[in-house]
Amino acid sequence: MAWPFLKVLLVAVSFLGCLYPLVDFSFSGETRDQKPNFVIILADDMGWGDLGANWAETKDTANLDKMAAEGMRFVDFHAAASTCSPSRAALLTGRLGLRNGVPRNFAVTSVGGLPLNETTLAEVLQRAGYVTGLIGKWHLGHHGSYHPNFRGFDYYFGIPYSHDMGCTDTPGYNHPPCPACPRGGRPSRNLEKGCYSDVALPLYENLNIVEQPVNLSGLAQKYAEKATQFIQRASASGRPFLLYVGLAHMHVPLSRNLLSAEAGGRRPYSAALREMDSLVGQIKDKVDLTSKNNTFLWFTGDNGPWAQKCELAGSLGPFTGSWQTRQGGSSAKQTTWEGGHRVPALAYWPNRIPINVTSAALLSVLDIFPTVVALAGASLPRGRRFDGLDASEVLFGGAQAGHRVLFHPNSGAAGEDGALQTVRLEQYKAFFVTGCSQHLQWGRPKHGPRRRAQHARALPRSSAPTGGARACDGSVGPEWHHEPPLIFNLDGDVAEAAPLERGSAEYQRVLPEVRAALSGVLEDIAGDSVSRADYSQDPSVAPCCNPHQTACRCRAA
Repeated sequence: MAWPFLKVLLVAVSFLGCLYPLVDFSFSGETRDQKPNFVIILADDMGWGDLGANWAETKDTANLDKMAAEGMRFVDFHAAASTCSPSRAALLTGRLGLRNGVPRNFAVTSVGGLPLNETTLAEVLQRAGYVTGLIGKWHLGHHGSYHPNFRGFDYYFGIPYSHDMGCTDTPGYNHPPCPACPRGGRPSRNLEKGCYSDVALPLYENLNIVEQPVNLSGLAQKYAEKATQFIQRASASGRPFLLYVGLAHMHVPLSRNLLSAEAGGRRPYSAALREMDSLVGQIKDKVDLTSKNNTFLWFTGDNGPWAQKCELAGSLGPFTGSWQTRQGGSSAKQTTWEGGHRVPALAYWPNRIPINVTSAALLSVLDIFPTVVALAGASLPRGRRFDGLDASEVLFGGAQAGHRVLFHPNSGAAGEDGALQTVRLEQYKAFFVTGCSQHLQWGRPKHGPRRRAQHARALPRSSAPTGGARACDGSVGPEWHHEPPLIFNLDGDVAEAAPLERGSAEYQRVLPEVRAALSGVLEDIAGDSVSRADYSQDPSVAPCCNPHQTACRCRAA
């Protein structure tokens, strides 16, 4: 147990700017072809319709579309939550937030992170002889032992949370726009609503902040360089590797360097989508050059697009959540409508995964953990239960059956964070809660829009909606609890426009199965070893490379 801590301590005291100062790439007795390599690329806030292979209207993902033609595309693949930290915690543990203890996002000043008694995918593979790297967004804690270097990653290069969670000198496109970091002795800025503090955005290499504030205009290329260098070194070493890439794309702010969006005549989102596609293409090209036949590349997203960002948000495709949008508010990120959690997903492994195959199997980001562990010949951590399944039969055997049931946790729009109040059962989907604001409790829908607006104006100030999933027009729909639940048949209603009639034979047949599935998972969680994250905050833990400089600048710019 002492060596991992000593290793990271040495990184902290001896890091001099070398790419991988202490990562051990040496040969350890295993031959390369005995264990496959894994590259997991997670896009941020990317819509299902942003992938050209999914949605013909999209013309900006040539490299991803090529990967789809050379591998397998999943059309019914889901994030494990509809917001950042819970989705990433589920990917790395194979467990829902009610089990792993991460039901909502961590902050810049968060003391804790992913609970230390949770075992990450990187830790499992590290113990199995893998060299492990993380490039990009982490968002599972940055203070002390929650840092990626202490959670199984030999190498880390990236921003520890979302890249809008701090000021920069290159703010990029955002809605509303955010100002640049203050300079010199200037007074604190008057921040726009939704903009973060005067603590500049940090860029880490292992335990060191190497740039603060980050130059967002060059971030994509830096990520591409670090990722390809990691693949090159690991491939040459003879050791199997895991590379997890948490992209900044397509989260706002979008970079302004993009050949520029104005000069190219394309809207900023389209230009950013092309930049992301190019980054992924560079990573895939390096895999193909160094370890093509022994590397499994998995691309997907953490949740759907951020609707309140308007023209800077992605495409839902046909998954518009029409029932919700008629009430007001968003049906995308933070919600449990399809647009919030149905994400693009591709799997690529030449000579193992069949080419140009579209799978309709019901799968989840939760499945990455058990699938990778099985393919690596490792063992799942003991003493806990998992929500994902090994998808090998779908990937290699042509099976179309994935999950029969999936649970979509509340992710900031309505209901208690992390609670399971939306159930997918085969082609059916049941909602026990809908809406876009956590702070309004309306009960059963019984008022028209005008009456609801009057009710909202009459509420005391403390009850006014302060969060939730906002639409582009700023609206948030009322929170409604449904008992019995709304049930949609997605086979004929992917837009989730018209729930089944409660008196219909179809509804009456499905409802008991939904209730049984929900009570079963809640009983299982009650008997499991569950964790609880520390969400306390302390301003002193905010990353700061030079507290004597305005905005914590590492150097005067």
